[in-house]
Amino acid sequence: MVSDGQVVVKFGNILAKHCLDQRCSTELLRATEHTQSISSQLGIVARVKAVTGESKASSELLLSNVQNFIQAIQHVLRAAEAACVKGLGQPSADPEEEEVAAFCQQWRKNLTQHRAKEALNSDRDELGLRKTRGAKAEPTLMSLVQEQPPWSRNIPKHPNPRKGPTVMDRHL
Repeated sequence: MVSDGQVVVKFGNILAKHCLDQRCSTELLRATEHTQSISSQLGIVARVKAVTGESKASSELLLSNVQNFIQAIQHVLRAAEAACVKGLGQPSADPEEEEVAAFCQQWRKNLTQHRAKEALNSDRDELGLRKTRGAKAEPTLMSLVQEQPPWSRNIPKHPNPRKGPTVMDRHL
């Protein structure tokens, strides 16, 4: 989990670097720093738990840290969605940055298509409010990550693959 947290932090930092909106970029950086901190704490607690064995207090502390970690990851993903909607600048020639940009563009395309379909198939009540029954939820970055088949995450998408895991190789 800790290494996955580092992947999310790297993902957030790349997006924050290219986000065109300063507020979104700042929020994303804040969320990634918080996630980095909780990820480090989780690593420490897990190592202590491994040494101390089955202690109720250490189990509760570990569970609490895992819950905080999940909330921090969700915060990064919500901030990343806002950054993608506000717009991203051109990524550098770095393959990881290009891969992150392509991933975010795919999500934004899915979101735009979803919103267009919702506008065409308007299920509105007499006040013009959208009916909640039968309406599909908007796509999120998390849903896009979960839709990728596991075998496609490890296929290099660029001609010069880097050694070791990249930001998008891991399941967020």
